[in-house]
Amino acid sequence: MSEIVYKDESYYIIGLCMDVHNELGKGFSEAVYGDALEIELKSNGVPFEREVRFPINYKGEILPHQYVADFVVEKKIILELKAIEKLASTHIKQTLNYLAASKLKLGLLINFGADSLTHKRIVL
Repeated sequence: MSEIVYKDESYYIIGLCMDVHNELGKGFSEAVYGDALEIELKSNGVPFEREVRFPINYKGEILPHQYVADFVVEKKIILELKAIEKLASTHIKQTLNYLAASKLKLGLLINFGADSLTHKRIVL
């Protein structure tokens, strides 16, 4: 049986996201949810970085544009926020690209835009 990657950490992060969604509901922009989540992470002592840039290597050259992940939590989990009606496969692919560029193992794709918070665990 395989282990769930960063099980406790991801459950805790998802719980904080649920707190944000329960407080704000749906209808705000992604940036507003990010600001609220930043407050939750700080007040709960969770180490994080916001809007982390990852270079993209193309045939040995670093491109001028970069991936920008919404959050990197505990230097090991990418947290990508959305505020849309429904997650699509393109959002999963985007998170997978962040994981590949960052060399991290786990991405949490969180959607605040639905009636209930939705999330996906994405493992590279």
